[in-house]
Amino acid sequence: MPAILIHGVPDTHHVWDDVRRHLTRSDVEAWDLPGFGAPRPEGFDSTKEEYVTWLIDRLAGVGEPVDLVGHDWGCLLTARVASVRPDLIRSWAGGNGPISAEYVWHPLAKLWQDPVAGDRWAQEYDAAAFAKDLTDSLQVPAEPAEKAAGRVDETMRDSILKLYRSALTVGAEWEPQLANLSAPSLLFWGALDPVCATEFGEKMAESLRASRLLELDSSHWTLLQRPAEVAAALEEHWSSSAGD
Repeated sequence: MPAILIHGVPDTHHVWDDVRRHLTRSDVEAWDLPGFGAPRPEGFDSTKEEYVTWLIDRLAGVGEPVDLVGHDWGCLLTARVASVRPDLIRSWAGGNGPISAEYVWHPLAKLWQDPVAGDRWAQEYDAAAFAKDLTDSLQVPAEPAEKAAGRVDETMRDSILKLYRSALTVGAEWEPQLANLSAPSLLFWGALDPVCATEFGEKMAESLRASRLLELDSSHWTLLQRPAEVAAALEEHWSSSAGD
């Protein structure tokens, strides 16, 4: 029964590296979403629904329920999967990815959703400038920001634009089904997140009937700033779920 870790935007599986170093279990996999350090299947158009379908298909191929974990967009996508296919999930955990009709997209998301400004960003992409923007606006630590920005190739930029443009009303669309998520649930949330306030974590925890909401002294990037604490919370959650 493996644990599967899903990253957000603009990340790849590498965002989980520090957390994985603190985990004791060996059956942990961090997957790259199509277009994010991994090829996109032919005809794959990088919409939120296509990512959900891709995850469902790949999880079904595992052959047994998994411990599913997501951060940022990974939180949204995995919560959706666990809501519509609870049979694939033994436990779920997620962080700093609000599914709420009340959530207002942050400025960078709005830029990507704008067909003119977003396309210009993709065409004129500058890795150094984007790394600085990640640090200044989203409080990503400088070194990880530089590494992440360096991995943002043309395919990832196109995937980001298509994903965000498909998700203008994702909160209103997906929030009602959160109640269908029946697996034991944990939420971990950076209390200093500048784009996803803790109130959204609290509301999501209530919707999911989560067993715990862990608020960390961190910005949005708990995986980078508090990896040991995230790892400890996950292992406690998995151990508790095994006993349910």
